[in-house]
Amino acid sequence: MQPSHRQGRRVRALFGALLTSLVALAALLTGASASHADTTICEEFGSTTIKGRYVVQNNRWGTSATQCITVTDSGFRIAQADGSVPTNGAPKSYPSVYNGCHYTNCSPGTNLPARLNTISGAPTSISYSYVSGAVYDAAYDIWLDPTPRTDGVNRTEIMIWFNRVGSVQPVGSPVGSATVAGRQWQVWSGNNGTNDVLSFVAPSAIDSWNFDVMDFARNAVSRGLAQNDWYLTSVQAGFEPWQNGAGLAVTSFSSTVNLGGSTPGGPGDPGGPAACKVTYGTSAWPGGFTADVTVANTGSSPVNGWKLTFTLPGGQRITNAWNAAVSPSSGSVTATNAAHNASIAPGGQTSFGFQGSYDGSFVKPTAFSLNGTPCTTA
Repeated sequence: MQPSHRQGRRVRALFGALLTSLVALAALLTGASASHADTTICEEFGSTTIKGRYVVQNNRWGTSATQCITVTDSGFRIAQADGSVPTNGAPKSYPSVYNGCHYTNCSPGTNLPARLNTISGAPTSISYSYVSGAVYDAAYDIWLDPTPRTDGVNRTEIMIWFNRVGSVQPVGSPVGSATVAGRQWQVWSGNNGTNDVLSFVAPSAIDSWNFDVMDFARNAVSRGLAQNDWYLTSVQAGFEPWQNGAGLAVTSFSSTVNLGGSTPGGPGDPGGPAACKVTYGTSAWPGGFTADVTVANTGSSPVNGWKLTFTLPGGQRITNAWNAAVSPSSGSVTATNAAHNASIAPGGQTSFGFQGSYDGSFVKPTAFSLNGTPCTTA
């Protein structure tokens, strides 16, 4: 791969970004998933959303030949991949699915950009399906920048090569091996003329894997290619084909960015102390109940990432929850935001709910704290 391809593949069509934004807005307003099962995209920079939280993009920039992708509920596959380019140059494209922001096109409800030292974890999972008769790499990209930018080229790109077929290689040159996230990798490092590239190449093909993006981000920091106060702007999973590529597929993708680090004060940081009001509505019947909880930000600063703590009265136990992760199931519990409702603007509010069981008389919790700050109750 030659340096020039990295910048070219990140040039976005404004129409594609606008279309995705409109789809995302519709999803947020209706609560729908905005997934597009079996939708075919052949536009050069065409994109859509899946699961109401990820963007799938065709992103054909290195060739004038036709490329089409078929978007599924859980990922995409390359339906048509005409033409080929020399393997000692840039690939044809980077069809991919991502969480975060890519040339002003941000996925719905994303926590990104987020400062590295405020991220407690970034669990992700990816499953690929490979084909024969093609030259390509299957690459998971992690983008880092000193600023919380949502456009343009980031300073550092981390690539995880799950598979490579043919005589293609990462930007730069080999700099040794490393164990990251419990796996052994051949490490390459270089610069493509616009940004640094740190690549981790698997010794054999990986079909699917669950891992923490932060393990690779911390490795980049240890090599001086990023700093702890830099920002994670997006994570992306897809393919770089040089020859053919029809049938290659991302069969599933998930990405979550959990905020909860130690440094407050920047975009993407966890909310910290904030004025808040909680409305706790319930519907109870003998032995069971549901609770609808609304959290309002009554302060003047945004809350980016939240945890609401409260104590369930004795005999109550949560059996399932929605729009938040709530644990443990009894006693002193903590509700943690989902990806789509992590931010609460000043004067804004968000809500979650759960179902539970109880013994004896039914009563409500009496005290709530948001990110460690006591809230008033309605």
